[in-house]
Amino acid sequence: MDPESVRAGSRVPHGGTTDPTVVDFSANTNPERPAGVEAVYREAFDASTRYPDDDYADFRAAAGDYVGCVPEAVVPTAGGLEALRLAFEVTLSPGDTALVPEPSFGEYDREIRLQGAEPVPVAHDELLDADPVGHAVAVVCTPNNPTGELAPAGDLRAFAARCREADTVLVVDEAFLDFTDEPSLAGEPGVVVARSLTKMFGLPGVRAGFAVATDDLGDRLAVARRAWSLSTPAAAVGTYCMDDAEFVSRTRERVADERERLRETLSEAFDVYPSDAPFLLLDVGDRDVDTVVETARDRGVAVRDATTFPTLDSHVRVAVKRPDENDELLRALAAVADDV
Repeated sequence: MDPESVRAGSRVPHGGTTDPTVVDFSANTNPERPAGVEAVYREAFDASTRYPDDDYADFRAAAGDYVGCVPEAVVPTAGGLEALRLAFEVTLSPGDTALVPEPSFGEYDREIRLQGAEPVPVAHDELLDADPVGHAVAVVCTPNNPTGELAPAGDLRAFAARCREADTVLVVDEAFLDFTDEPSLAGEPGVVVARSLTKMFGLPGVRAGFAVATDDLGDRLAVARRAWSLSTPAAAVGTYCMDDAEFVSRTRERVADERERLRETLSEAFDVYPSDAPFLLLDVGDRDVDTVVETARDRGVAVRDATTFPTLDSHVRVAVKRPDENDELLRALAAVADDV
């Protein structure tokens, strides 16, 4: 990490609210959790008087099964963002450049700059056609946050091949990929995959995730990983959750059904982007975004002000939750459409 870049850095705004009086649609986390996970956490807490086994063999085996790679390629991290930082730490030096999608997750720019490197923005729907030559890293988010679209599998693999030819490391953020049926790029040569377990399993405060890479790239990640990178409860909960295929399947079905219901209804008042993710991006048109956010909150719903993403100036993002919660969102946004 570059000290001067750290001094010049700043924090990135995110969704999420601590206000218990509102239903939080600003953060894209599952409102449900696998049955039995609390008992797993409590048992692991009792074992937390000792350091965790830094090999994390059970966690890595579960993660390998979850994304379809060998356990040896899995690098445990405290959430998906830690996996991204680790990827940039071992691939970027001061003066390097990295291709990043725009608009997309704001932490890419920040983490790249903290290494003293320069993010080079490319329209999110044009990045797979970009030339990676001369760039140390290229970043793809699939499905993209906040727009929600999935990168076509064939195009993504073709881009990965071009990155290998250019000696450019491809970092693929798959934080929301498990809400789709699309296979992971985990294990692809020259690629670092970053995975978050907090979105699908509804446990953002536990901080569990992992990176996947092979060959020399995987070796670098393994060496640079912090010792005891997962707490004992995080490792146990992550292992348990990844083994619950039925929960993942049910969640995918619910999200797909509810996302389409929300899209159809919200499209009557707003421009709604197509999405493969557990969220929808809405263009509110001539309405003032601050007023939209405040009006929704007054009606008991928190939505994400998406103007903090580059190139978006009239947008909000809403998560897809359970049917009764989604009904509250629809009522609140119907009032917004009438009042604002």
